[in-house]
Amino acid sequence: MSIYQQIASIEKTGEAFVFCTIVSSSGSTPRHEGSKMLVFSDGKISGTVGGGLIEHLVIEEALKALKERKNKILKYSLVNPEKGDPGICGGQVEVYVEPIIPKLTLVVVGAGHVGKQVAHLGKWLDYRVVITDERPEFCNPVYIPEADEYIICPISEIPQLVKINPFTFLVLTTKSSSVDVEGLPVLLETETGYIGVIGSKRRWELTKKELLDKGITKEKIDKIHSPMGLELNAETPQEIALSIIAEVMMVANASSGKMMKSN
Repeated sequence: MSIYQQIASIEKTGEAFVFCTIVSSSGSTPRHEGSKMLVFSDGKISGTVGGGLIEHLVIEEALKALKERKNKILKYSLVNPEKGDPGICGGQVEVYVEPIIPKLTLVVVGAGHVGKQVAHLGKWLDYRVVITDERPEFCNPVYIPEADEYIICPISEIPQLVKINPFTFLVLTTKSSSVDVEGLPVLLETETGYIGVIGSKRRWELTKKELLDKGITKEKIDKIHSPMGLELNAETPQEIALSIIAEVMMVANASSGKMMKSN
């Protein structure tokens, strides 16, 4: 399978990766212009840009680029290892590093009134939307027509059925604190880019206490956004969904959430 066929296949799965290409080489180098390598979020690779230390350095920079979501050009001299060069071939090489970011996946956990509206707004924003709920009468395309996938399961089984990575955002619009306490420990072990839990401050304090009692560390609990959403004095399911999606966008885009005129 060619590297371009691999890319086409990977993009269908929604996996993030980095496309690395040697764009310039001069003198003696292990690989020359046009050599390509894919770097995946777990550090695994396909293809090569030369092996050895230079490839190790490119992989490190590729993973940083993926986290920062920024393209970059890496320049290496392969002359004098005593001065930090990654080789002694005598040449120079430039590598273009391009993160390929998948469409953000919004996993709506709980298909009630608010969850339905979150799914609607998420789809309108062109996110990939997954609905999960234990209740088949809510988790279906008749009740929520906008979703891309419907999974009927308890929260604890979600990581087995949904591929969760830093570009997956988990929005828990659940019915009670007890449901959250049961499901959150498993979700906190994933690499999700966001976990938000609906509810009042009082509900969250109760949930947090029970999670601590179950042995979940404060460091992990602090990753949870709850009460979820930006402060908009929202009341209706549509308004609450807007508040939630606004926070999702803020985190996804690494923005402040401030009013534009205050910047």
